[in-house]
Amino acid sequence: MEARININVSAIDYDKTSKALTRQLSLLEEMVHSKEDFAMTDSEFAFGWHFFVLSVNKSLVEKLVEIMGPDFNKLKGRGVEKKFLTWLTKNVETKSPRFKLAIREEMESSKFGIF
Repeated sequence: MEARININVSAIDYDKTSKALTRQLSLLEEMVHSKEDFAMTDSEFAFGWHFFVLSVNKSLVEKLVEIMGPDFNKLKGRGVEKKFLTWLTKNVETKSPRFKLAIREEMESSKFGIF
């Protein structure tokens, strides 16, 4: 089974945000000649926000790192996963109203006070 990066997504407009994320990741898949390297759950609505999980194969991110070369390392964030979130946010933020991305594992560990 392929290693995956699970990303918690919070969005005001599920339709626009999920379409923008799908479009951006589909373009990335085309660029690196891969298929079905990401999946998205249905949203749960609470407090005026839609919450869902985006799961991306690490191999897709590794291919992005190869293509971008040293420019990838210039992205804000510590580690490949955080830099990928920065890249994804920058490419989607103009196409979708208010949304936030966070690494799922980090949120779960901090919930219990484990760092």
